[in-house]
Amino acid sequence: MSVIVTALVALPIAVRSANSAAAADLSEKSALAVELLAGERAAARTRIVNRLRDDGIAVYLVRRGTADRPGLPPRVVRQIAAGQTVDTRGIVGGETVLISGRPLAGNDAGVVLTRRAGSGTAGRVLSGVWFALLAGLVGGVGAGALLAHFVTRPLRQAALAAKQLSAGDRSVRLAVRPPAEAAELATALNQLGAALQRSEGREREFLLSVSHELRTPLATIRGYAEALADGVVTGESAGRTMLAEADRLDRLISDLLVLSRLEAADLPVHLVPVDLADLVGSAAEAWAPRFGPALTTELPDGPVMVSTDPGRLRQVIDGLCENALRVIPDGAPLVLAVHGTAVEIRDGGPGFTDEDLAVAFQRGALQQRYRHERKTGSGLGLALAARLVERLGGTIEAAHAPEGGALFRITLPSGELYTTRTSA
Repeated sequence: MSVIVTALVALPIAVRSANSAAAADLSEKSALAVELLAGERAAARTRIVNRLRDDGIAVYLVRRGTADRPGLPPRVVRQIAAGQTVDTRGIVGGETVLISGRPLAGNDAGVVLTRRAGSGTAGRVLSGVWFALLAGLVGGVGAGALLAHFVTRPLRQAALAAKQLSAGDRSVRLAVRPPAEAAELATALNQLGAALQRSEGREREFLLSVSHELRTPLATIRGYAEALADGVVTGESAGRTMLAEADRLDRLISDLLVLSRLEAADLPVHLVPVDLADLVGSAAEAWAPRFGPALTTELPDGPVMVSTDPGRLRQVIDGLCENALRVIPDGAPLVLAVHGTAVEIRDGGPGFTDEDLAVAFQRGALQQRYRHERKTGSGLGLALAARLVERLGGTIEAAHAPEGGALFRITLPSGELYTTRTSA
C-alpha cells in the first residue's frame, strides 16, 4: 500500500516537474532559435527548423503580425507582433502544448516554438522508476509477511495456551518476548495460569477439609447407630450424641449453602436503619451464659444508627463469637465493642500471626494450617463472615487484639446515609 500510494503521489509531481523542465528547455531553445534565425541564410534556417521538428518542436514564424501557418492562438500572435516574449500553454491542433515565443527585430516578426505538454512524460517517468517501484512493492510485501508472522506467532501461542488452560492444564506458561504487547499478553496469561493453579490448589485443600468435617459427624452417627443395633448402648445417651452430631452436620451444610449463595450473589439482604449499640448488646446477652464474666462490652451511651440487615449482621457476630469460644482458654476475655459505626470482637485467645492476617478470610486457609495444633471449625466461618459483610456494604478486617488474641473489626454504612439514599 505504501508503494502504491507513493507512486500515485509521486507520478503527478514527476509529470509536473518534467513539464516545467520541458517549458524551461523550450524557452531556452526559442531564445536560441531567434538568435540563429535572425542572422542565418535561408538554407541554414531550414536546417534549424527541421532539427527542431525532429525534436518534436513545431516552429512558427510570425511576419507583419501573421503566422506563416495557421494554428497558433491569436493572442500569442498579437503578443509576438507587439514585441512581447511569450511563455505559456495553449491549444494548437486540438492538443495542449507548451508555447514559447521571442520577437525578431523589425516588421512585427518573431519565432514561436510549441511542444506537446506531457507528451509521454508519464510513460517516461514510469519506465524510469518501474523497477524501483516493483522492488519496493516486493520488499514491502515480504517485510509485511515477516512482520505479520512475527506479530501473530505469539498470538497463536497465546491462543494455544488459553486452550490448554481451558482444558485443565494449569502448568502451561509462555515465554515473555517482544514486541511489548505480546510480552504483556504472555505475562497476563502466565499470571492467570498461576492464579488458577493456586485457586484450584486451595479448592482441593478446602474440599479435603470439608470432606473430613462431614465425615467426622457421619462416622459418629453411624457408630452409635451400629451400637444401638447391637444393644451396646442405651437409646438415651446415643440419641443425645447423635442429635449433637446431626446439629453439627446441619450447621456445616447450612454454612456451605449460604456461602455458595453469597458467591452466586443471590442471597437476599434487606438493609434497614439499625441501632448498632442495641444489636451488639443483645448479642452479648445471648452469649453471656456461655462465656460468663469473661465476656464484657464497650457500648456508647446513645444509639448508633447504621444501614444493615440485622439478621445477617447478627449471624456474623454469632459466628465470630463461636470461633472465639472454640479457641480461647477458660477465663480468657471476650469483648464486644461499638466504636462509631464499627463493631469489634476481641478475644484473649491464641490470636493470629502476621502471615495469618493475610489469609484470614480465605476458605479453609486457617483450618488447614492449625487443624493439628488446636481446635478448628469447618474453615468456612471467617470466609462466610467476610462475604456477608461485603453484601451488607461494609468491610471487615482482622488484626491483633490488645487482649492478646484476635480482633475483628466490622465497619458499616451509617443510618443517615441510608436514609438520604432512600428519600432521594
